[in-house]
Amino acid sequence: MSTIEIKAAVREKYAQAALNARATKASCCGPTSACSSADPISSNLYDASDRKVVPEQALRASLGCGNPTALAELKPGETVLDLGSGGGIDVLLSARRVAPHGKAYGLDMTDEMLALARENQRKAGVDNAEFLKGEIENIPLPNSCVDVIISNCVINLSGDKDRVLSEAFRVLKPGGRLAISDVVVRGEVPDAIRRDMLLWVGCIAGALRDTDYVSKLAGSGFEDITIEPTRIYNVEDARGFLTDKGVNVDAVAPQVDGKFFSAFVRAIKPDRSTVSPG
Repeated sequence: MSTIEIKAAVREKYAQAALNARATKASCCGPTSACSSADPISSNLYDASDRKVVPEQALRASLGCGNPTALAELKPGETVLDLGSGGGIDVLLSARRVAPHGKAYGLDMTDEMLALARENQRKAGVDNAEFLKGEIENIPLPNSCVDVIISNCVINLSGDKDRVLSEAFRVLKPGGRLAISDVVVRGEVPDAIRRDMLLWVGCIAGALRDTDYVSKLAGSGFEDITIEPTRIYNVEDARGFLTDKGVNVDAVAPQVDGKFFSAFVRAIKPDRSTVSPG
């Protein structure tokens, strides 16, 4: 699948999810999921205090695999950017954490999601947030203007992850931090099974291996890189979906169990101005 095809597929999927959120329950990260407590990917990501302060439509449109706002340690006064902000849940939560003088930006390429996010912002009464139209490979913000970049199960959807990470590095201030949730693969998995598992978790472009993620972040200039698993998926989580695909689940279990997981990925843009001359 080409980068253009990936982008079109992602746009179509998220446009439909936005429309679904207005009418009924949106599908989660996996195309067969239903955002229920039984879903191992998108369930139980937000606690009661978070759910209480965002509109129901923002929760229904959440397609993430983590809660980056809870893990990013946001501080009042900071400027936050959410890559692939969808229905706006993480932007609205971030805006509350950085208030009163901070700001939260959301970036999304899908008109339907942007309309939903702005409606959710109005309902939530949040005035220190702004939703921008654009692609995460070409962030429409100037250099060194953001303290924190968050993202929730979106970078895996890009067909040009190097470009995404390079752009993230560009807009971060020196000393700024990347704090994202994403789906990651650990170790070797047969290509056919890998494709089926990634289809299950909704990763159209495919998730990176953990070692590749670290390498790409370092190649973009980031330092202090860590990948912390937050939810590990086993073959039982995907049994129904894989069986429907004609996969002998018991036979592939040893090749799949524990190798796909949601992770919190942290990295820092170094601040060279604080380095003493040698």
